[in-house]
Amino acid sequence: MSFTDLFESGTHRRNLGHFASMANIASTHGAIHENEEKLLKRFARKLDISELEYEEVLKNPSKYPINPPNTADDRLERLLDLFKIIFADHEIDDDERVLIERYAIGLGYTEELATTLIKRSIEIFNGGLDLEDYRYLLNKK
Repeated sequence: MSFTDLFESGTHRRNLGHFASMANIASTHGAIHENEEKLLKRFARKLDISELEYEEVLKNPSKYPINPPNTADDRLERLLDLFKIIFADHEIDDDERVLIERYAIGLGYTEELATTLIKRSIEIFNGGLDLEDYRYLLNKK
């Protein structure tokens, strides 16, 4: 096995763990909502998850460990992906909030920072942007 193969398999394992995290969040309230399923399928393609792996993950998403990325930007991107899944049905329930807080900690955020990020992200996804935040996001390059 070459060094490249080792890197790719490590990357794939991280992607599989990330996908399982999304599937776990999508299934917290029972059946996966149609919009959540569309997002899961899109993320499966993006993360190079095979159809067989997709089915296996949906059977038992909690058996896959969280493999946190090395960079802050990658951790934030994974958190954003999870929020996209959560808000696919346009709401967040208590179970989803608790789960995403645990995943944020698993991604490497401190408990305090995870709570702050989750609270602010919920405000943003619920349309709770104030004028200052809106202006900042519009002017950000």
